[in-house]
Amino acid sequence: MQVDPRALRFSAALTTVVLALVLVTGSAWLLAAQAVVFALSLFGASPYGMIFKGIVKSPPPELEDAAPPRFAQAVGLVFALAGLVGYVTQITPLALGATAAALFAAFLNAAFGFCLGCEMFLIIRRIFPAAN
Repeated sequence: MQVDPRALRFSAALTTVVLALVLVTGSAWLLAAQAVVFALSLFGASPYGMIFKGIVKSPPPELEDAAPPRFAQAVGLVFALAGLVGYVTQITPLALGATAAALFAAFLNAAFGFCLGCEMFLIIRRIFPAAN
């Protein structure tokens, strides 16, 4: 499956805003909503991607493999869930640290087109080529 890299950056920008709001407000509910977005994205049903498709009508100049971005969404989900555990159990360093790490990765993608999770995926594939 192939994906539009513009949609990925758009999604990363929205994720950046949501996660920044989580850090400012301390809202576990907002972080839970973002975790749902990450989970849906694993199955190719990203709400942010659907918003992008509704706004942008031009075809992408290029497409890219969906596997690395989906892995990145899984990593984002893990960090969001860790942040939720932190908020629910009132372990503030876990809540803030996990949310900030996810925010940092989303910001890198939104601002610079550097997908940290995608790079992790490629490194793992090089280390474990049998898993390809």
